[in-house]
Amino acid sequence: INGKPFGLDYELAKQFADYLGVKLKVTVRQNISQLFDDLDNGNADLLAAGLVYNSERVKNYQPGPTYYSVSQQLVYKVGQYRPRTLGNLTAEQLTVAPGHVVVNDLQTLKDTKFPELSWKVDDKKGSAELMEDVIEGKLDYTIADSVAISLFQRVHPELAVALDITDEQPVTWFSPLDGDNTLSAALLDFFNEMNEDGTLARIEEKYLGHGDDFDYVDTRTFLRAVDAVLPQLKPLFEKYAEEIDWRLLAAIAYQESHWDAQATSPTGVRGMMMLTKNTAQSLGITDRTDAEQSISGGVRYLQDMMSKVPESVPENERIWFALAAYNMGYAHMLDARALTAKTKGNPDSWADVKQRLPLLSQKPYYSKLTYGYARGHEAYAYVENIRKYQISLVGYLQEKEKQATEAAMQLAQDYPAVSPTELGKEKFPFLSFLSQSSSNYLTHSPSLLFSRKGSEEKQN
Repeated sequence: INGKPFGLDYELAKQFADYLGVKLKVTVRQNISQLFDDLDNGNADLLAAGLVYNSERVKNYQPGPTYYSVSQQLVYKVGQYRPRTLGNLTAEQLTVAPGHVVVNDLQTLKDTKFPELSWKVDDKKGSAELMEDVIEGKLDYTIADSVAISLFQRVHPELAVALDITDEQPVTWFSPLDGDNTLSAALLDFFNEMNEDGTLARIEEKYLGHGDDFDYVDTRTFLRAVDAVLPQLKPLFEKYAEEIDWRLLAAIAYQESHWDAQATSPTGVRGMMMLTKNTAQSLGITDRTDAEQSISGGVRYLQDMMSKVPESVPENERIWFALAAYNMGYAHMLDARALTAKTKGNPDSWADVKQRLPLLSQKPYYSKLTYGYARGHEAYAYVENIRKYQISLVGYLQEKEKQATEAAMQLAQDYPAVSPTELGKEKFPFLSFLSQSSSNYLTHSPSLLFSRKGSEEKQN
């Protein structure tokens, strides 16, 4: 993001480099074939790019431990024909990225079940670019993994899954086949340690804990509100978001009221942040339906919840505990942590605590808790929805920035930046703006190579 490596594999690779006591060098590639070419040519020590373990790859490369799983899925554009089988798909309809693991699966299906099946490989595009082609109507179908699709749908809800091509497949890293297994042994020890202390579960929750239950209508409605309503509210979110990203604050407000300052619920909560009358009075709010007062008060109330979260909770997870407390009350969050500890979970891990939240409304559990019954299932859904809205908002705004930059660059190419009468004079500042902002957007699905040589850096 913003020209810097980011994501699950990058965070794991950085921690592995620290574990080895070496510096990390990261190289971004556009497709999977280029990754394995670098490994073959000795330009990388390790591939960390969400790669699937399969029998063909392990013939030539050393796999590491598996740490999550994905399935390969056929995608199409909403409103277009949805195939129910692969049997009749042609090369004119189906395109996949070079080096994609699904090519082996497609060949097996062609040999054993669908003799008429055909496809083509686009040597210049990765899976994310092919998904973009699908939603733009340039391509009928492509195949990508379930995690990549889930994230893509948060920004482009018009992409839909037609069918699963494979069952769940384990994801791993790959390194060259080494005679002494030094690197692979270190990798195994590293993942074992990460599993035992809960770090791996935390990182997976951070990046993968929001991928279920995609809702096309809800996501589309949210993105329409981003265009129609958010521009008027953005200055307020930016003004009052101090300890959290303004886009997260915007996501919270959308979950509360759908950005409706006049919103009212049957329980009596009102306004943009849906504050109770008592809470509003304690915060000095005189008009709950005033957007600025409501946002200001909601932020202060959330900060109060944040301050109560135990210091033993990791910094990047404190917000989720605070949001659950914001929704159901801090006392019930204490109960959720206590229940997590009693059921052999980690009370400082959001991944563990959120699994116990629905139990707070079940009598066998809440009858034994200090503060009794709570609508924990609602708190669970509340936090999960906010995370999804935040992901959609961040991705959508970055996509719009990318499009605006590309449009501006096209204008710069189509028209002279300096008119003939201005030659020899000071150039327009517009050109320097383009050069600064042209790389300031998120590139889809960057692939990472890990190298122990050199210093940490990003290469294109």
